[in-house]
Amino acid sequence: MISLRSLARGARSAVEPAVRRGFHLYWRMSRGLTLGVRALVRDEAGRIFLVKHTYVRGWHLPGGGVEPGETLLDALARELKEEGNIDLLEPPALHAVYFNTAVSRRDHVALFVVGAYRQPAPPVPDHEIMAHGFFAPDALPEDTVASVRARVAEVLMGAPPSPRW
Repeated sequence: MISLRSLARGARSAVEPAVRRGFHLYWRMSRGLTLGVRALVRDEAGRIFLVKHTYVRGWHLPGGGVEPGETLLDALARELKEEGNIDLLEPPALHAVYFNTAVSRRDHVALFVVGAYRQPAPPVPDHEIMAHGFFAPDALPEDTVASVRARVAEVLMGAPPSPRW
């Protein structure tokens, strides 16, 4: 007997590529280039905050798109609040800007390293974020995406930054 959970996972796997292309088609028509922000947030124990979206597989660094009229830092603050109930206490450090060709040849991602923040309460899962958590860099969830693993190696282990996300 097929469980409801495995049926939902199968449906998500089937729909995910079309949803991503649809978002990027909209962004392509509404903007010349797309720009996103991501944050590497660590707690006092050195663990990294990751989120798991409802519409794409794997664990990711929190972040999202920069809206028209929004600064990078405004977008980062908004995304951290929405996805992690995280408030920035100081401006984060820009680590690098990457060219992201996974879906489009028009996308760039700015990665910030967050040093000072507060999280008044854990976020509540919603229609966008199904799970979240802090994880030790050497014990990331098995389905953590390759781009996160690469960014952790760059920021925490001194690997040279790649030009590509």
